[in-house]
Amino acid sequence: MENYDPSSAASAGVFFAIFMACLIPALIIGVISIIGMWKVFEKAGKPGWAAIIPIYNHIVLLEIVGKPIWWIFLFLVPCVNIIYAVWTTNLLSKSFGQGEGFTIGLLLLPFVFFPVLGFGNYQYLGPSAQEAGGFKPFDPSTNYKDPSGNPPQA
Repeated sequence: MENYDPSSAASAGVFFAIFMACLIPALIIGVISIIGMWKVFEKAGKPGWAAIIPIYNHIVLLEIVGKPIWWIFLFLVPCVNIIYAVWTTNLLSKSFGQGEGFTIGLLLLPFVFFPVLGFGNYQYLGPSAQEAGGFKPFDPSTNYKDPSGNPPQA
């Protein structure tokens, strides 16, 4: 018992208490985000359980926003992955008819905005990767104005 130092046991206990005090809220926030993402996937017609599979959830997310599957490799490149993650999140919010403000919410507070998107009355409008507003085929009868000034051809 010559080497016993009571302060080392106390510091280990304090470290463990601080670690658990940070871990439990992080787990709660993670579970809330996953539940919200599960509902978003179901609204988009994809299986909800895909939200809990680590790489497969990004593949399903790319299908929801209408981007090719090879983009998954761009998520593995440092610095490039941040740009493409923000872009994909923006396309996700546009797929549900929301704007850039909602994208910022999804990026900064996913534990709030994913459940709002999943449990709210937002409708999935289709992949918005082809157009910013979802699928809107060309219709010359809807006050179309050609940038060159030519009248629309029917």
